[in-house]
Amino acid sequence: MSKDVLRMTAVELLEAYRKGSLSPVEATRAMLDQIERLDPHVNAWCLVDSETTLRYARESEERYQQGEPKGWLDGVPVAVKDVFLTPMWPTVKGSKVIEPNSTLGKESPAVAALKRNGYVPLGKTTTPEFGWKGVTDSPIHGVTRNPWNPEKTSGGSSGGSGAAVALGMGPLALGTDAGGSIRIPAAFCGIVGLKPTFGEVPHWPASPFGTLAHAGPMTWTVQDCALMMNVLTEPDLRDSQAAPRRGVNYLAELDRGVKRWKIAYTPNLGHVNVDPEIEAAFKQAVAVFESLGAEVMEVDPSFSDPVGAFGHLFYGGAANAMRDIGTKKRALMDPELVKVAEKASRLSMLDYLGAVNIRMALSERMAVFHRKYDLLLTPTLPITAFKAGREVPEDWYSTRWPSWTPFTYPFNMTGQPALSVPCGFSTDGLPIGLQIVGPRFSDERVLRAGYAYQQAAPLTENRPELFDRENGA
Repeated sequence: MSKDVLRMTAVELLEAYRKGSLSPVEATRAMLDQIERLDPHVNAWCLVDSETTLRYARESEERYQQGEPKGWLDGVPVAVKDVFLTPMWPTVKGSKVIEPNSTLGKESPAVAALKRNGYVPLGKTTTPEFGWKGVTDSPIHGVTRNPWNPEKTSGGSSGGSGAAVALGMGPLALGTDAGGSIRIPAAFCGIVGLKPTFGEVPHWPASPFGTLAHAGPMTWTVQDCALMMNVLTEPDLRDSQAAPRRGVNYLAELDRGVKRWKIAYTPNLGHVNVDPEIEAAFKQAVAVFESLGAEVMEVDPSFSDPVGAFGHLFYGGAANAMRDIGTKKRALMDPELVKVAEKASRLSMLDYLGAVNIRMALSERMAVFHRKYDLLLTPTLPITAFKAGREVPEDWYSTRWPSWTPFTYPFNMTGQPALSVPCGFSTDGLPIGLQIVGPRFSDERVLRAGYAYQQAAPLTENRPELFDRENGA
């Protein structure tokens, strides 16, 4: 029974709760058991507090018994990346320099919205220090590994959330994305991850990475992703940069298809070297959209790689996060984070504003592009997961993570919604991701396209071999 529960989506769990065939406590216990059994293999969790988690589950169970479930998610277990403030648990962001008790009693908007809708918090998932890179390892919590092959990386910075969802440790997870940190682990771990339009999901306190940073859902299915967006987009006045609430029911928009949409695709953005297996899987995914009735054409948005400007903005954010941390404490931190932050601290104001100019020009180009095309399809990543514990693959031409994720960070600069959906596997069994990008505030369109694709080419029955491993195996 427990394995069946672990394979259930959030939508399926809610239906079972309503019918009385399953209780929130039963589902939660199954997931806590899965965490205990499998997390030693992947290190996806940095905090698990079964007593608190089960208290939330029992409260939900009582609401169902009384016929009064609340909100969209009552009784659904959720993994929370350890950058979101949870009032009952410390938030240390993978760092030894944050005093755990200083974060207690505070609550991020996403966590507050989940609580209003009856979620069951499973614990905190791992992140690199301050979420600064595209893999997940930190001085305090160590290396997080890939659920399909623990010798490989889970990606990052939401790597703990990605591994947790893939292994049935929870159907839903929170992630953040300032350069790909939801979509990278979604692609490497074979799950769904949405970077919403900037401002669509309220986020507080403001990220040191500024308007590059987005909060969003990580799930096993696009349907669950839409469900979670119904919750995460609830208003929160603490985020002064949140967009006006649009009142979209993302679930209700899903099943309308993509017929007659104009969909552009590019296998390489004009400059990216893509693994041949990924390119082949990507082209097969493009063909699926054509079969669904969309007008599909190969069109490159024709922008130069903005990696230099992104680096100024992103690493400037890292320097911003560390501005009040002295030399003694920096010695406790990830030395590579310290290195990039110290380098960025020497940028001039004109260097930074030059990067802002490039960002604005890119945003304008993509806005014009989407006047003609409803969506843009790309691979999520040009490579599959590489060796765990490294920032870049072995024998790579660069020492920094943005060099291997050129499809993700441009759309942090533009603030557009971008969804990663599984679209295949390499010959060595590692997941491959398809990225679906839309114009700003077309999150429902992006999810609708992802749902249509996942219905036509589902990979949701495929779980990692580790998923079924028993204790001691």
